[in-house]
Amino acid sequence: MSVVPQLPLALRYPQDERLETFIGAPDGALAQLRAIAVGDDPHWVYLEGAAGTGKTHQALAMCSLAEQAGRQPTYLPLKAVVGRTRAALESLEGRDLVALDGLDAVAGNRDDEVALFDFHNRARSAGITLMYTAQHAPDQLGLVLPDLRSRLQQCVRVVLQPLDDEGRAAVLRERAARRGLSIDEAAIEWLLTRTGRELGSLVSLLDWLDRESLAAQRRITVPFLRQVVEEGSHRL
Repeated sequence: MSVVPQLPLALRYPQDERLETFIGAPDGALAQLRAIAVGDDPHWVYLEGAAGTGKTHQALAMCSLAEQAGRQPTYLPLKAVVGRTRAALESLEGRDLVALDGLDAVAGNRDDEVALFDFHNRARSAGITLMYTAQHAPDQLGLVLPDLRSRLQQCVRVVLQPLDDEGRAAVLRERAARRGLSIDEAAIEWLLTRTGRELGSLVSLLDWLDRESLAAQRRITVPFLRQVVEEGSHRL
């Protein structure tokens, strides 16, 4: 049995996780990522950013684009295969694009690093496109294998920065619009000032509010938000 987590396509490449829905990317980054995903650009990608900056969003978006272009992609969260990385990677031979999400999880584990180094070299020979994500630059990951660090430094490096309140508000507006969800600007401001700043949590909260507002047949307004909080329906 393969040790690579088998996710339904709907979960692997959700509709919200697309390059065109990403807000706050560096200038020119999305165009280059799109070209790499579909095979028009031979470079590989090292995507760096703190937790909550959208690295997994980008990895899933790259896989979705590759699949639409007729390529065979695979998304692999490395934290799910710590200690079993070699077996997981060996099952990916023959793919066209492999997104390895969360290098931080295996950094410092020599066996996993050697497995990554070997796969990196095989992928280069086989013409497989690789995308790595991590919270830190290669020389700050705590890698024990200098050769792996050297290989990672040869990738195109894209650095994602945390969004400010304006950027987070733009994400909430975009996600709400895609759902046909009616949300007041005052409600968006209320959410940003009274909830955590981590973007993934905000998006999950919006999903929950979508269900609550549909059940109540109400717009998402500040009074509605106050009501559901007072009722203890959700912890903000």
